[in-house]
Amino acid sequence: MMTNVSGGSDGRSVVKGTISSAAFASGDQFVIGYWPQSPLGPFHDIMWLDANDTRTLIASSRDAANFITSTYHFDHVMVASLHVESEGATTTAWTDKLAIQMNGGWLRPLPPRRPLIVTRYIEAPIARWLMGVETYGLSPTGAREWYQARGWRWVKTATARHGNEDLGELVEVTRPMNVGFSNPPRRASIVSVTVTIEQPIDGSEPGT
Repeated sequence: MMTNVSGGSDGRSVVKGTISSAAFASGDQFVIGYWPQSPLGPFHDIMWLDANDTRTLIASSRDAANFITSTYHFDHVMVASLHVESEGATTTAWTDKLAIQMNGGWLRPLPPRRPLIVTRYIEAPIARWLMGVETYGLSPTGAREWYQARGWRWVKTATARHGNEDLGELVEVTRPMNVGFSNPPRRASIVSVTVTIEQPIDGSEPGT
């Protein structure tokens, strides 16, 4: 499903940026991807779980939508004029009908990029205990992924509007997104991350 995407010589694609996640009293949950580095060039996306448990992907281009849906599952996919800025402690995202802003606290840095085998076997239990997230696993489409955080901030304040509706106060995540093998942490966060994605080719099991 990927269009004009070229990964590395080992068949893996790498994207770098931030993942910002938050839930609101309305029952809406958002995961915002800001990706200045990827095989596609810069792109952005919002994964949106609404109060009815409908999973919607909003992507900044058709190529971005194809790239994301080759790994994750959604009920609806939208290509829209999506703008995302994620610099330091603040993430802002907006379309013609949706506006989200998150303000984070102090940065908790992590060591430079580690070997993927460390992420799979050592970081995974630490991340599961510390943030309730998975750093390695298989997506619903069979893609293998490694999430390597470079640092994170807990979100202190956040606002969201859909059209003229204020989505309410910031709350903890209480329902899984169910778009991939992992879910965002219960507490709203802004995470700097490198994601390595290996699409299935022949059904073989990589050793890393």
